[in-house]
Amino acid sequence: MQTFSTIHRVSHSAGNMFALVADVERYPEFVPLCQGLVVKRRETSEGGQDILLADMTVAYKFFHETFTSRVTLDPAAHQVLVEYVDGPFRHLENRWSFSPAGDSACDVDFYVAYEFASRSMQILTGAVFEKAFRKFVYAFEERADLVYRQPGRDGAPLPA
Repeated sequence: MQTFSTIHRVSHSAGNMFALVADVERYPEFVPLCQGLVVKRRETSEGGQDILLADMTVAYKFFHETFTSRVTLDPAAHQVLVEYVDGPFRHLENRWSFSPAGDSACDVDFYVAYEFASRSMQILTGAVFEKAFRKFVYAFEERADLVYRQPGRDGAPLPA
């Protein structure tokens, strides 16, 4: 099984970063390798967590696959958990946690573990996925810079 994890401080609040990662329908606009994302079902648990069932299509050169995940959005804890349901993987788990670091910053903790069902697919795509995962946190930080421009560093969103 391949894993990747990183903790990166960004100049955006934990709440804003959580909201950005929770807005999964926007991923095709800025997430590396994400060609499409469709939320098939959305429900709210008794604990206030949103639970999504989503299909994500990833593509890179010869590789083009769609997989289904269960996404648990926990706004109170500033956490996002992605669990594999169906597709080309044997295992896929992705976690995001956002910890406040002052008034207008947070630490973004990103973790992913994955294993393709096919050993040959694992070998062929391993290096590409590793490179993409390294870019993920920075892609979200760049997106946050766009969405939450900081006139006066207050983190206020741009007017619509």
